[in-house]
Amino acid sequence: MPSSIAPVHVIGGGLAGSEAAWTLANSGVPVILHEMRPVRGTDAHKTGGLAELVCSNSFRSDDHEANAVGVLHEELRRCGSLILEAGDAHKVPAGSALAVDRDGFSAMVQSRLEAHPLVAIERGEIDGLPPADWDSVIIATGPLTSPALAEAIQSRTGSDSLAFFDAIAPIVHTDSVNFDVAWYQSRYDKPGPGGTGKDYINCPLDQDQYETFVQALLDSEKMNFHEWEATTPYFEGCMPIEVMASRGLDTLRYGPMKPIGLTDPRTGRRAHAVVQLRQDNALATLFNIVGFQTKMRHGEQVRVFRTIPGLENAEFARLGGLHRNTFINSPRLLDGSLRLKVEPRLRFAGQITGVEGYVESSAIGLLAGRFAAAERLGRQPEQPPRTTALGGLLAHITGEANPETFQPMNVNFGLLPPPDEAETITVNGKRRKLKGLDRKKVQARRALADLDLWLGRPRVAVE
Repeated sequence: MPSSIAPVHVIGGGLAGSEAAWTLANSGVPVILHEMRPVRGTDAHKTGGLAELVCSNSFRSDDHEANAVGVLHEELRRCGSLILEAGDAHKVPAGSALAVDRDGFSAMVQSRLEAHPLVAIERGEIDGLPPADWDSVIIATGPLTSPALAEAIQSRTGSDSLAFFDAIAPIVHTDSVNFDVAWYQSRYDKPGPGGTGKDYINCPLDQDQYETFVQALLDSEKMNFHEWEATTPYFEGCMPIEVMASRGLDTLRYGPMKPIGLTDPRTGRRAHAVVQLRQDNALATLFNIVGFQTKMRHGEQVRVFRTIPGLENAEFARLGGLHRNTFINSPRLLDGSLRLKVEPRLRFAGQITGVEGYVESSAIGLLAGRFAAAERLGRQPEQPPRTTALGGLLAHITGEANPETFQPMNVNFGLLPPPDEAETITVNGKRRKLKGLDRKKVQARRALADLDLWLGRPRVAVE
């Protein structure tokens, strides 16, 4: 790595760390990327690959016109994101979502970083605070930060680490699904990126089957918690299905098992409830059960999930699981460029900062990389406009969220300033104030226009 510029150290080779390293290197700053796997594994990862997708294979909605996640996708693309480039290159059909072949995705991220002349990858655990001579460090160790490093961070900040449980959905072999019962269809037949409108496998339940299934979830044997885990809250966006079921009989019908937009071709009607499976690899030989994160014991998962019509003989490539995620109280601990206030040589990125989701983690990794690169090159780090999805996420975790109640957050339009109160829209020849979908579209257009100004280039149209 010949360079007169001292390297920045990035700890963690997940999505955020990989994105940070790529951003730094493409800015002309050398990077040493530290990843402890496979020297030391975690409770959730299965490989030693960089940017391994642990939970779902979905980056969620790719709609850049009316969905905040889709806006963030497009912002990252315009910023040169390696994660979105690899996601687009390895997308699999998933309706309006961007879902990826997880193995191809990880392999591409790793190969691109390995090939970059300014990136060096070192395998092994960083089991405490980085050495003092590492004067610029990005800690992107994710929600599964090693205990030794987590303890060192906690000791340095004097602040307790917050924690929540994250649950993993099971994956089914496609050829074990009973298509005498199940059928292919996207909700509302919406094709989305790389899709056809028949991207999901749907398993219908009538009222009796649904109520029996809910009761089976409630009665199933669950994994035991350690004493210290008993009061750790779940993240609402990744709730175990049996915990959702405990909130009321119809909770699942209005959540992951909602039947709207789906018609059973055998009856011509909408089922009482529907279990959806989403393609998990490019060969379409594996599908994951959407929204079915679980803390049930493995034997119970097989028994209960095989009561779902269409999955009577399901074979599982991976069963669901549960792991403990940790994150720091970022609004209290970090400044506006993601530096630790008590030790500014340390930056944080990704899920450890309290953003939730693959794309959000990548976004904070990209920003941390940009900020560290600017600092290394003698420039003032510039925050993205507050009106962008990037700016909204950054503002939330670096000061706008209440430190007393801080919990992980997905990107959403509530993190962006509302449109100008004077802005209106014409409907049937009449002017009215923006609301609902129209309001989101205005926020989305403004975000991308302001991002282009921040990047110093003309507005780029998206087809």
